[in-house]
Amino acid sequence: TYDAWDVGQFEQYVRDLIVFGANSVELIPALKPDEPKNALMPLTPWEMTIRLSELLDAYDLNVWLWLPLTDGDVSKPEERHRVLAARAALFRSLKRIDAVFVPGGDPGDTPPPVLMPFLEEMTALLHQSHPRAEMWVSHQGFEIAERDWFYRYLKTEQPPWLTGVVYGPWTRDTLARTRAEVPARYRLRHYPDITHCVRCQFPVPQWDYAFAATLGREPINPRPRQQAHIHNLYAPYTDGFLTYSDGVNDDVNKMIWSVKGWDPDADVRQALIEYGRYFIADAFGERVADGLLALEENWQGPLATSEKVEKTLVQWQAMERRATDAVRSNWRFQQGLFRAYYDAYVRRRLLHETQLETAAYQRLRQAERVGADAAVKAAQAVLARPGSIAPCGRLRQRIEELGAALYKSVGMQLSVPLYKASGKERGAVLDFLDEPLNNREWLTARFWDILAMSDEPAQRAAIAEILHWEDPGAGGFYDDLGNMMKEPHLVRGRWEDDPGFIESAQDEFSFGRYPSGRLSWRTQAQTLYETPLRMRYTGLDPQANYVLRVVYAGRFNPIMRLVADGRYEVHGPIAAEDPPKVRAFPIPKQATQDGTLELFWHRVGRVARLSGGGSVAGEAIGAF
Repeated sequence: TYDAWDVGQFEQYVRDLIVFGANSVELIPALKPDEPKNALMPLTPWEMTIRLSELLDAYDLNVWLWLPLTDGDVSKPEERHRVLAARAALFRSLKRIDAVFVPGGDPGDTPPPVLMPFLEEMTALLHQSHPRAEMWVSHQGFEIAERDWFYRYLKTEQPPWLTGVVYGPWTRDTLARTRAEVPARYRLRHYPDITHCVRCQFPVPQWDYAFAATLGREPINPRPRQQAHIHNLYAPYTDGFLTYSDGVNDDVNKMIWSVKGWDPDADVRQALIEYGRYFIADAFGERVADGLLALEENWQGPLATSEKVEKTLVQWQAMERRATDAVRSNWRFQQGLFRAYYDAYVRRRLLHETQLETAAYQRLRQAERVGADAAVKAAQAVLARPGSIAPCGRLRQRIEELGAALYKSVGMQLSVPLYKASGKERGAVLDFLDEPLNNREWLTARFWDILAMSDEPAQRAAIAEILHWEDPGAGGFYDDLGNMMKEPHLVRGRWEDDPGFIESAQDEFSFGRYPSGRLSWRTQAQTLYETPLRMRYTGLDPQANYVLRVVYAGRFNPIMRLVADGRYEVHGPIAAEDPPKVRAFPIPKQATQDGTLELFWHRVGRVARLSGGGSVAGEAIGAF
């Protein structure tokens, strides 16, 4: 939204934030005066930064700048001089700056031995125009050696120019350990990601793939109870927070954090009632509160068997019928309504596409009677049917209407081609209304391969492989990791204790990868940093020999080593391949002779900088 807003819209939103208790706003400033504006921007980024600093000063709000070091390699003297000169010009142009926050990574990725001396110089320039402004830094994205250097530097050098440390996404330590390592003279600020749902600091726990594939990373995402829990869990370690937001998709979460910041014991539903009364309509307070809580509950548990989603839609439709024109044109009301329709649409389409896939498998099972070619062509015809059904038609129309209304009312860009969203992962949920929710892309590719075969027995063998993909055989086990309904052997932690999954396993979803692969390859179990990915099996046959069939997939491509029972190596360092493939490894018999098996995947290297400890898409253990 923010690129589409004029100063008046920003002022109204600032007033909204103040009402719920905000005392600071962190700006993403332009780095140079000639930074171009896009077609939506009423002012250039430089002009808007200046105006917003003036606006916030008029309301006596603290003005923070988020200034990642992305515009030069400051290890080179000439680049260092240029970047410092640009920062000094920015500081001079702004009426008010209370604090500057420079992330160590995500983005930036500047090694701390280079970053910290640079920040000392930058602080001196900052104080020339804003003598009382504070300097803050985060250790986001630091590797182990970099993190340890950072902690030693703070302890031994005690830099007087530094005010505090920020704890943000992609910090490999827990907040508790960070507080213990950072000297007490430095304040510790939380920088919680309240805006994203997947591939982020606080992903939705055990999210259904259908939502992850369609709503994606930046949808309208009221998570009031979860956000309240996250705030209260970490508040004892911090001296306050500024939340990480990319727009108004997380508007409810912003207000919940402000309410909890003033009173950790504040009742969430009461806060939402006040939200509904103040922002939408006095008479709608309780209905809006219950509707927002219902939207959060929509995302809990398997979607196909959920009874919540349709009930939530009924709740919001009842409000829609009662709404005045003023309420219908209210963007906060439109957001809740949009999500209620979208969630229901996704569920109905999931049920329909699951039925189509089931029917296609039924056709394949007739291969022995009708022949492989005829069975495959019959299955092709089933999968080629339209992905939507009549009851979904009106839902889709209403979703598109509300998308247009949100663009008009608040500048929400829910589509790349229609509303100029900056990217598909940037809330462009309208562009994923037809995202496949079954295996039709993988099946279609396999069908063409089978039809190209000239040998009927080979065709039937390929069909059998499709039909029995998830069957590990007698005495075997199958897990589709990343799918909450099919990963019984994954060892998890408690979300309530570790909502950032720093020390526990999480479900992860690949975006835009493996387009002709199975859905099971697009969901993974993943751990971060040095935490091993762990699975546990019981009831094994002590006399049997077991083999592991496994698919390694995911966005980080970690290099992993697999060890059984903590001491028997199953395989040495291996990196995932793109596209993924099924690998097979015998399990040492010593590991299964007691009837129990534990598997540990350890990260021993990385392909991407911020790689996880392990990322496994699916696996089966079979006995023979």
